[in-house]
Amino acid sequence: MSRAVEESNRALLRARDAMDRAYAEPLDIPALARIAHVSEAHFIRIFRATFGETPHRYLQRRRVERAMSMLLETGKDVTEICYAVGFGSLGTFSRTFRQIVGESPTDFRRRRVAAAANVPSCFAKAWTRPSSFG
Repeated sequence: MSRAVEESNRALLRARDAMDRAYAEPLDIPALARIAHVSEAHFIRIFRATFGETPHRYLQRRRVERAMSMLLETGKDVTEICYAVGFGSLGTFSRTFRQIVGESPTDFRRRRVAAAANVPSCFAKAWTRPSSFG
């Protein structure tokens, strides 16, 4: 791998790391392109070529992944979670969530909670017990 390609990859990783860290913040292509030290159009092209999706889609996916976790681990309602992970509207959040996960946020939570309720208590206790293999 040439030094130029290596440096370009490092710059892209810095931009992706910024997206991972600040997923809930309003991030835009100009700011991310500055982090990667390239033009906006070039940033979109090389990000997609390197990671297999556009920066916008990557950010949406990260936000949905975080929302999935919050749906299962907190009692917050869907609207609170929508804004907490950085979406600007509930409609966009719900549509994007369904596109990525295959079901609505409410259905996702309901199905997962119901599935967890069907686990026999002896298994649930074993899964939550601290491991002695450590």
